[in-house]
Amino acid sequence: MINVQNVTKTYKLSKQQKKELQTTAPSINAVNNVSFQCQPGKIFSLLGPNGAGKTTTLRMMSTILSPTQGDIEICGHSVKTSSEAVRRKIGFLTGSTNLYDRLNPGEIVEYFGKLHEMDSKKLAERKDMLFTGLGIHEFSKKRIGQMSTGMKQKVSIARSMIHDPDVVIFDEPTSGLDVITANSIIDLIRQCKTEGKTVIFSSHIMSEVDLLCDDLAIIAKGELIYNDSMENFREQNKSTSLTEAFINIVSQSQQSITA
Repeated sequence: MINVQNVTKTYKLSKQQKKELQTTAPSINAVNNVSFQCQPGKIFSLLGPNGAGKTTTLRMMSTILSPTQGDIEICGHSVKTSSEAVRRKIGFLTGSTNLYDRLNPGEIVEYFGKLHEMDSKKLAERKDMLFTGLGIHEFSKKRIGQMSTGMKQKVSIARSMIHDPDVVIFDEPTSGLDVITANSIIDLIRQCKTEGKTVIFSSHIMSEVDLLCDDLAIIAKGELIYNDSMENFREQNKSTSLTEAFINIVSQSQQSITA
């Protein structure tokens, strides 16, 4: 379970940043007093336009960043006071995480399994399961530097999930991938739900959100502007497509924030 409690992330602004943002304020809230919960056995989608605060929120969940105010509990552990315990419970996939070009998929995944202190038998079984599900076996001996973007993304997922985490965080997991590769990742996300994991999923592709998610939250300019079940979201927006509904909610919130 993920429990986000009144979380704010504040950044100090340099002179150049103040000039670019046309402000005299000494700091800015990338995320401002955001709260929501993600339940086990469900897929929670965190949505928002570019610069809304989604990735900042996900990075706070993964302990890469620490909240300025508030806290996030992952499986009962605080990201502020028990970051190591949190990292043992999560798998975090982000498009900005690099892989070491000189290693092959097997070497990378085994290395991270050992970092998580997995015994050899469980590591081998888990690796085989992930490599089979993601179709990695066919290029498992190939060096990362010789791989396509889709191959690298599959290896990143296997690396993130080798320790069988209770909570999995996917930040734009299918961005820039071909249909076949994206579909294998979608299937894995579904499997995580079936296994009772807590899944948080961020995407700009509304068809994937519609296909996968049970609950969703929308962030704009660091503010939480919507938080409800996907069923209620569909019911409230019967007359429009999900993309149009998302745009309408964000546009209305930005007008109210500006006003």
